[in-house]
Amino acid sequence: MTSLAYAALWVFVFAVPWENIILIPGIGTIGRLMGMVAVGFALLAALISGRLRRPGPFLVAAVLFVIWSGIGVFRAADEGRAVEKFGTYFQLLLVLWMIWELASTFGRQHGLLLAYVLGAYVSAINTIMAYRSLLGTSARRFTATNFDPNDLGMTLALALPMAWYLGMTHRQPIMRWVCRAYIPIGLVAIGLTGSRGALLASIVALLIVPLSMTQLSPGRIVGGIFLIFVSGAAAVSFIPATSWERFGTTRREVVDGSGNVNSRLVVWRRGLRAFSRKPIVGYGTSGFNWTVRSQAHNSYLAVLVEQGIIGFAMYMGMFIAVFIQIMRMPTMERRFALVLLATLAVAMLPLGWDDRKPVWVIPALLAAFAATLTSRTAGSPQPIPQRLPRRPAMPIARQPAVS
Repeated sequence: MTSLAYAALWVFVFAVPWENIILIPGIGTIGRLMGMVAVGFALLAALISGRLRRPGPFLVAAVLFVIWSGIGVFRAADEGRAVEKFGTYFQLLLVLWMIWELASTFGRQHGLLLAYVLGAYVSAINTIMAYRSLLGTSARRFTATNFDPNDLGMTLALALPMAWYLGMTHRQPIMRWVCRAYIPIGLVAIGLTGSRGALLASIVALLIVPLSMTQLSPGRIVGGIFLIFVSGAAAVSFIPATSWERFGTTRREVVDGSGNVNSRLVVWRRGLRAFSRKPIVGYGTSGFNWTVRSQAHNSYLAVLVEQGIIGFAMYMGMFIAVFIQIMRMPTMERRFALVLLATLAVAMLPLGWDDRKPVWVIPALLAAFAATLTSRTAGSPQPIPQRLPRRPAMPIARQPAVS
């Protein structure tokens, strides 16, 4: 039953990057449906086995935050939205528990990373197909079906360090090449979204390339350099000029405070003023929209305004717990995990992603990954010291017989 529950979890993680493409009436996204199925199998597996893993620091911090957000429902002005958002937090907590409980081995954790990369393939290819179908029209930004360009770009950027890591470490050669091929395809799709935030997140994600070079064999270093060359050529060839023009306006908007940057700065100032009026406990779950009359466009500010300093400390405690665990990992895995966590941190800056699946799934994977690697390192037997060679025994001279 545990294997069946893990298979359902794998399908759920696979569906996360493309969940909006298929919407089911009365349920929502395909990701939500797969999550419900996975939770059902996981609970059944836990009942049959009668055993539960001891929760790690990350899961404990997540439980505390979800409890605090539940208390925040009673402080919220819009109780309906507050209950809905608390329900989302609770469902995400169940996802964290599933990953911790079912992905307890190195192979299963690699499998979930691969599931996310394969799911990102679906959205990336769907985006490229949308671009080809709209070629010659007035469209300037292209996305997969039912996706916001910024959300999609960030989702695809998160798969870049996973694809590079698996492309260099996966045991099966075919899967290594499948993961490597995502780099150029994913970069082209990110460029088609025209998301400047996703462009910045992609730059952070690609730091995995130079940081991992010292841990690779000469052959894989050559292959990695060739892959980056192919990715750059694909980006230049297939990303339209309109996207490059949009990327080129980033610096001007930041310096001049114009365009989308200016509108978000206005929202952030309002959010900070609202926080200053209720800094300790905040306005309650889902209180940012009611207080500021706008989307937060910043995950950290949204939690700070809604849950106050207390809830914000619990929320950030999840990421701090993961960071501490990551620092105990071996060199290659530590660099990969730090780059992935940094990419996620950048993705949360311009988006209200505090209750989105990638923000919870990826740290949960890293926490499980770190726990397995650190326990393996701690439990590995110490090398047996080599014995010094024995000196050859000196022959005993025979004494002459006494007559």
